[in-house]
Amino acid sequence: MTDIWTWHGGALEAAKRHFGAGAEPWIDLSTGINPKAWPGTAGLSIDWRRLPEPDSLRQLETAAAVHFGVDPQHVCAVPGTETGLRLAGCLIGGPARHVAPSYRTHGEMIAGSRAIEWIATGVSSETLILANPNNPDGRWLDREQMRALLEARAHHGWLLVDEAFADSDPAISVASLVSETRRLLVFRSFGKFFGLAGVRLGFVIGPSHVLAPLREQLGAWPLSTAAIAIGTAAYRDRPWIAATRERLDHEAARLDAVLVRCGHQPIGRCPLFRLIETDEAPQLFDRLARAAILTRPFEPDRRWLRIGLPPDQAALDRLERVMAHG
Repeated sequence: MTDIWTWHGGALEAAKRHFGAGAEPWIDLSTGINPKAWPGTAGLSIDWRRLPEPDSLRQLETAAAVHFGVDPQHVCAVPGTETGLRLAGCLIGGPARHVAPSYRTHGEMIAGSRAIEWIATGVSSETLILANPNNPDGRWLDREQMRALLEARAHHGWLLVDEAFADSDPAISVASLVSETRRLLVFRSFGKFFGLAGVRLGFVIGPSHVLAPLREQLGAWPLSTAAIAIGTAAYRDRPWIAATRERLDHEAARLDAVLVRCGHQPIGRCPLFRLIETDEAPQLFDRLARAAILTRPFEPDRRWLRIGLPPDQAALDRLERVMAHG
């Protein structure tokens, strides 16, 4: 097991080089990305000869705002949530804590940020950075718990919430609590729920006095024409969004059943992935990879293995066969 697979999911080409092409096609379960992407990209007409129009960017942010349940004035589109997190961290600054384990970026957003355990999130009024739902363990705090964290920062510090996986259950989102007076920033990802990570599209939701300098740093054309067109159309596709939320719940339940039959207790409530904890995690990662199934190991906890949703029943059956019989 090498650092490339513990650093981030999706290193499929490196896995092919290391483990071989495989007798069957590779299945990438190393990410928490919807394996059945929004299907409307092929039907869009994108003019690659022109720079994006400001009106088109505003239309995207308005469509996203409706999806998030917020006023469009509180929404700023960014070229990927990673960019939004880092820029916002520089703007907020000051003493901070970040929940760990979670995204590595959270610990790099604000210089000197200290890692704390999930259970200790309400200890201080310092700026707090966390993901809800969390990655990789899929835990989440309900709205009342999140509201308490926000109220603790009414006068000092900020609550910075990465909701990259919140689209599957909008009830847990705190985006609607964003206002001009609350010390709250919410970050949303397009690529995970819509299955289009390559679009590189994300959003920062917050008060205008934070978004204004953020927009200045992004410059005149922060997004490509394609990202704007795809994002706008996808966020307006309400039937697909509703059907996908229901489908993901069913597919996560089927994955849970497979993991239980294979002797593992699935951890987490995020329907795009499950975590298992076992002393055999390194060996299981290796066995699956040699059968052309890529999962996500972790450092420093080598007992963890995260498994994303298989794209179809055949892939789910194959996962069960390799996990159960080697």
